[in-house]
Order: sequence, then structure tokens, then C-alpha cells
Amino acid sequence: MRLRHVWLALLTLLMMPLPACVGAEQKAAMIEGKTMGTTFHITVVTKADTVDLERRINERLAQINRSMSTYDPESEISRFNQTDAGRPFPVSADFLQVMTVAAKLHALTDGAWDGTVNPLVNLWGFGSRKVAPRVPDPKEIDALLPDVGFRHITVSKDATLSKDLGRVSVDLASIAKGYGVDQAAAVISASGIDHFIVEIGGEVYAKGLRPDGKPWRIGINTPKPMAGATEVYKVVALSDRALATSGDYRIFFMSGGRQYAHILDPRTGRAVENGVVSASVIAPTCTFADGLATALVVMGPEKGLALVNRLPDVECLIIVEDGGGTFVEHPSRGFRPEP
Repeated sequence: MRLRHVWLALLTLLMMPLPACVGAEQKAAMIEGKTMGTTFHITVVTKADTVDLERRINERLAQINRSMSTYDPESEISRFNQTDAGRPFPVSADFLQVMTVAAKLHALTDGAWDGTVNPLVNLWGFGSRKVAPRVPDPKEIDALLPDVGFRHITVSKDATLSKDLGRVSVDLASIAKGYGVDQAAAVISASGIDHFIVEIGGEVYAKGLRPDGKPWRIGINTPKPMAGATEVYKVVALSDRALATSGDYRIFFMSGGRQYAHILDPRTGRAVENGVVSASVIAPTCTFADGLATALVVMGPEKGLALVNRLPDVECLIIVEDGGGTFVEHPSRGFRPEP
């Protein structure tokens, strides 16, 4: 549903001398690979060999992908999407956990985040179907709206899902990568490593400190279509927290002199036109930060900030572009970028 550009401002610092608080015998080791249709980059600070750790991380990510990939017809999510209305569908602990967060996000955001919006995304030409982007006729949108709505899905504590409308389908692309980040972090923590950073497709979780004993530094990309990957708008220090960013400035098309971005309001089926170009969320888990960042683009600064300011341990930066091309920042009360 979106393209994220969160960049790590730490690579030139990895070879600096290690202070006593981290451990002079430890070193920074890189683990890289591909998962969920994108790439991942992990840095761990350890003196141990990382070959077995890399294997366990790849196995864990492959397990999650087998559960939640809509491109795999045998995945849990694909089989659930084919399930008839009213039929209980047993799910794994992974799928249940992500769907539980999904239900929470849907309720918290009054439907601004909705994992069933994919039919509308395809209609606009932003989805997996290879069709040219276009502004649909309002009648086409209205015809699909009854098939969209997370309210049609029941997430039960007995590890089953069900839906009251068979046509409803789920796509968890906007939070599955965040869940992958959290689970890779869990594998690393379980191995006894206390200082690391995990990034999958731009979603980040950092724990502990960099090799130089300072917090990990994460750069938020400048929200302009032609901005380079290293063009950083803000830098935040991150430790024991996740960061996810959503924006409308990379995937869009022009029609009738107007720009239409790929992020849709699931409640109306229309493209978002509130001026928000970027929303970054800092939260305890990347799963939650991932989905909430998308929702904030839909909600806009007023409602988005009202929500974030009442959530514990969650901060955000919402950036709005005014008519003259100037960025207007809307930070939550506790958002503290580096000078």
C-alpha cells in the first residue's frame, strides 16, 4: 500500500572504537538478505560468530512469509481469503498476533487503517494487478465499498478467525514487514545480544547502543518525489523502540492537473487529499508503528495528533505540504529529533 524511505544514519560509525559500556571485545557484524519482496539489513554488536544467528533469522522470516504472503496461494492468509462466511478458520500464533494488532489499529483509528482495502487499491491501479493507475468512476468505487471493512472479521482468542462476508479478503502488507522486524529482533535478543538494529523494507527496530556507545541514529527521508535515498529530513535517536514512516510522495499519478497518491481512505475508497506527505511513528513495536504510520496519513494532522498524544509510549511526526510547497511539521508532544 505504500513505499517507505527510512534510512540508517549509522554506517560510517560502525568501526569506531568500542567504549567499555558496550564491550571492547565485541564488534559490529552485518547480516543481510531478502524477505517479503524486499531486503533486510541487520547490525549486531557481539563477539560471537553470527553464522547460526543468520540461519535462525532467515528461517523465522521465511516462516512468517509462508503465513502472510498473498502471493503464495497456500499461505494462511490466502487460504483464509478463500474461506466462506461463518466458517471458523484456525490460524498460527503468528497470524493471530498480527490480526489482533490489526483489529486494534482498525478500532483506534476509526477505520483509517483497514487491512481489507486491497480491492480498492487494485481498482485505482496501485495494487498487484498490472493495470494503469486511473481515477475510477465513483460508481465503481461505491460498488466495491461493501466488500471492504475489517468489521466483517472476527478475531477470536481460541486462535480462529471468521468473517461474516465471504467476499472480504485481507492483505497485511502494511504491518507484516513490521512484524517481521519484531520477530527478527526477538530471535536476536533470545541469543543474548543486547545491542542491535533491524531494518526490513525501511521499517526499523533498535535495541541498546551503537558500537560507539551512543543510541542508534535513524534518518527520515525528505518527503519529495525526487529526493535521494540519503537526503535526510530529520534524524532521531532510537533505542529499544521501533520507527516506521509512510508517505504519499513516491507512488502517485497525475490526472487533470491533480496528484493522486497510492494511500486511500478505506472508508470512502477515495485517494487521501489532506496535504500529508509523510508520517513517522515511534512505538514499542514495529508492527504497531508500521500500521499506525499509514493510518496517520489518512487521518491528517489534527485527528492523528489527537490519537497519538493519548497513546502511551508512542510519538509521531506528521509533515504537511502547503499549497506553496512548504513543509509544515506537526510533531506529537514527546517527539524529539536531534538538532
